[in-house]
Amino acid sequence: MGDPGKTDVVAEDGLADLPLQQLPLDGWHRARGARMVGFAGYEMPIQYEGIMAEHLWTRAHAGLFDVSHMGQLSFTGEGVDAALEAMIPAAIATLEAGRQRYSLLLDEQGGILDDLMVARRPDDIYMVVNGATKYDDIAWMLDQLPDEVTINLMDEQALLALQGPEAEGALARIVPGVERLFFMQAAAFAWNGHALWISRTGYTGEDGFEISLPAQVAAAFADALCAMDEVKPIGLGARDSLRLEAGLPLYGHDLTPETGVVGAGLAFAIPKSRREQGGYVGHDRVARELAEGARLRRVGLAIEGRLPAREGAPVFAGAEQVGTVTSGGFAPSLNAPIAMGWIDAAHAAIGTPLEIEVRGKRIAAHVAPMPFVPHRYHRQKN
Repeated sequence: MGDPGKTDVVAEDGLADLPLQQLPLDGWHRARGARMVGFAGYEMPIQYEGIMAEHLWTRAHAGLFDVSHMGQLSFTGEGVDAALEAMIPAAIATLEAGRQRYSLLLDEQGGILDDLMVARRPDDIYMVVNGATKYDDIAWMLDQLPDEVTINLMDEQALLALQGPEAEGALARIVPGVERLFFMQAAAFAWNGHALWISRTGYTGEDGFEISLPAQVAAAFADALCAMDEVKPIGLGARDSLRLEAGLPLYGHDLTPETGVVGAGLAFAIPKSRREQGGYVGHDRVARELAEGARLRRVGLAIEGRLPAREGAPVFAGAEQVGTVTSGGFAPSLNAPIAMGWIDAAHAAIGTPLEIEVRGKRIAAHVAPMPFVPHRYHRQKN
């Protein structure tokens, strides 16, 4: 079988020529034996005890991830709602305080520049974008937004994610009240006199939280969580295998400027009102592909045997190459290799038999529904 500890997540990010930055918790990670790698322009912990063990711990208990490389942005100013709606396909005007939505940055041709989370706080609009793209995102947004709207990169803030079925109990022990949040809700809290912004969301498919907090208190906060028996620090490797099992795309791999919203299976992020009215960058392609369908589709791939397929592996239907793997690896929860890729729409139906070329030979696969492992988000019952 292939190496279950190998992931695609440390692939080239286009930032190799720049010196690597350090996370606020860099010393904290190293003191706990983390193996550090370069990712998104930062030195990041890829694993502590091992990717397989950390993955399974998160599925069963609670894993603490340092995602401070992500870009935390604040938007303020006159007309900020309308300005953001002209830029992204989310419905900002109807976004209530304490609510969060998934959205995308699109270019003029409807290609995906980034995916993001956006929330309304009492005094601003809060957005989290990907770490590898945050500076390009900001430059692009500055060109799109009117002068009346100000963007603040909140680089004084750290961002931690606590994920897993025991995350709520652990976090509520030191931040009472978080248990009242449902999936995609957020609120302001305090810990030892320090302001926190906590959302009930994450990137693993598990219930969990993301915590924005001042960088100078991040180590003490992480210590408080990891003092609990159910919490362990988890590295970037397990974050990648967890999100792959959950069917969640990784920007720069499964999503790129060449890929579109409809083919990516992300049209759910565009509400009906915005689909009909348009008025955001990239709307023409979205509308066309909603009406006509996309030529390529992002799909899940279940692989026979034990050999994982990695990013870039060609996918075949008979003698014809019909797609390419964009993420792949061993799924610890399933004890089997899985992958995600872009496939010609004619071959993208669930159950379609395909072959993937790995190390010079073809291995059998078929199109599988995603997520591979069911999501366990704490949703509000209607």
